[in-house]
Amino acid sequence: MTASDDGELAELVRRVREAAAVFIRGDIRAYVQLLPHADDYSLMSPYGGFAHGFDHSDASLDATSAWFQGGEAELEVVQTYRAGDMAVIAAIERQRGVVGGLPEQDWSLRVTLVFRRDEGEWRLVHRHADALVHSISHAQLAVLARGAA
Repeated sequence: MTASDDGELAELVRRVREAAAVFIRGDIRAYVQLLPHADDYSLMSPYGGFAHGFDHSDASLDATSAWFQGGEAELEVVQTYRAGDMAVIAAIERQRGVVGGLPEQDWSLRVTLVFRRDEGEWRLVHRHADALVHSISHAQLAVLARGAA
């Protein structure tokens, strides 16, 4: 099913699009309002590893806001799926900005977002993001897989 087949899914895609734009600008509080996270949220971040839960504390939100210092993002939807109270959006967040004090650069990510409708509201239950928007060689992948990068 594509977003155009389902008004609810189309609205969810719109919110994801807006959330990507506010996140790269460091407006994490607007991001959280646009995409409420489920209590059992999980994250596979582009930095590697795996995390459970979303830290809504002021300290965590302030640190994230400071890390993302400005930029622009566009969401390129690759595929959407919906089955009852579950929805999946596979996309590329085409982003350019200042992150972590580094000079402005491309910060585009491949993302998969899984949502579950809880009590009538779509909540983000899983996000997987990686920076492999541009192809890499087998040798480069081997370095990453070894953790040697």
